[in-house]
Amino acid sequence: MNALTAIRAAATKQLELTILMPCLNEAETLAVCIGKARAFLDKAGILGEVLIADNGSTDGSQEIAAQGGARVVPVAQKGYGAALLGGIAAARGRFIIMGDADDSYDFGALDAFMTRLRGGADLVMGNRFQGGIETGAMPPLHRYLGNPVLSFVGRLFFRIKTGDFHCGLRGFNAESIRKLDLQTTGMEFASEMVVRSALAGLRIEEVPTTLKPDGRSRPPHLRTWRDGWRHLKFLLVYNPRWMFFIPGAALCGLGMLFAALLVFGPLRVIDNLSLDLNTFVAACFMIITGIQLITFGAISRYYAEITGILPRSRGSDWLRRTISTDRLAANAGICFAGGVLFVGYAVLRWAHLGFGPLNDSEIPRIVVLGLSLIVISFQAFFSAFLLGVLEIPVKRLKAGQPGGSGEAAATAEK
Repeated sequence: MNALTAIRAAATKQLELTILMPCLNEAETLAVCIGKARAFLDKAGILGEVLIADNGSTDGSQEIAAQGGARVVPVAQKGYGAALLGGIAAARGRFIIMGDADDSYDFGALDAFMTRLRGGADLVMGNRFQGGIETGAMPPLHRYLGNPVLSFVGRLFFRIKTGDFHCGLRGFNAESIRKLDLQTTGMEFASEMVVRSALAGLRIEEVPTTLKPDGRSRPPHLRTWRDGWRHLKFLLVYNPRWMFFIPGAALCGLGMLFAALLVFGPLRVIDNLSLDLNTFVAACFMIITGIQLITFGAISRYYAEITGILPRSRGSDWLRRTISTDRLAANAGICFAGGVLFVGYAVLRWAHLGFGPLNDSEIPRIVVLGLSLIVISFQAFFSAFLLGVLEIPVKRLKAGQPGGSGEAAATAEK
């Protein structure tokens, strides 16, 4: 155990709670927030601290925090997540309750969080929709579209029962969250904490909390569309099933259905409408795209497991046993041979070399089908070698060889 770890361990035994606030130019409201937090600690008889993770304030927030009795930790890297990561690393409490320093959350009403944390919860989320949102506290776009949609996506993707994914007031067991090794530095940090906690099997609970209009005269740091996209992007990246498998399977299934209906000729839908070659071509493009998405999904899920990004599951175990560069390349070869046979057959039919009478609508379909198989074979072949490239650093680490991916990259640059 090094000196820093020993100091942190000793301090953690002394303090039960750290109330953590990320701060970037919050001079207007910081003193009020610190006062409420310190009053809560005194009233509840909790041995704790108020910690300000300052992200480079230029309005004197650091001095205000120090005068208010808070401990200030400077965090040089910019971003909401970066500030919180710095604060979490420096916190001395066994538990941490984090919240914005804009006076929109009531730091004097944290009893429900402490009750759940003491009861064994690893992460306790506030729910503003259950506790109450005062008029003007949340823009209508966030209240009725952004937060509900992103929270629904999070529940759907990761089977988390949390109703408010992005509440900024939340409490957690410090060591449990540190072990997750959270990485994101922007507003998407809020999503990462919940998702990674769920994937790690941590106990997540929820309590009602209130939200009131913040006390700042300047606009908030949150940017609606940019930060909303960053949250959605994170949720998709951490779920290959919804990012790749489900859209790919839907496209592939729909394409195969139309291709099967149209492979032998046009299909009349109603008197004045029929589906013919153009629809068949579109169906083949859907199959190509769908198979590529499924391949991306398989490689992503396989890589996520072997690197420890996502936990194991029955599906990922099957992928790990089944998928390999050799198998993908072999299947690509079979697919390529099938495509060449279809195209060759169409050429022979076109040349009238003993395969029966010429059918003008049949030959284009055979050509399109053959070319689609050839395109799919190229996709699979190069995806196979992409998989091989992704496996290199993992195999080196498992073999105990020096020089991971970073060292290899440095050697290549030299």
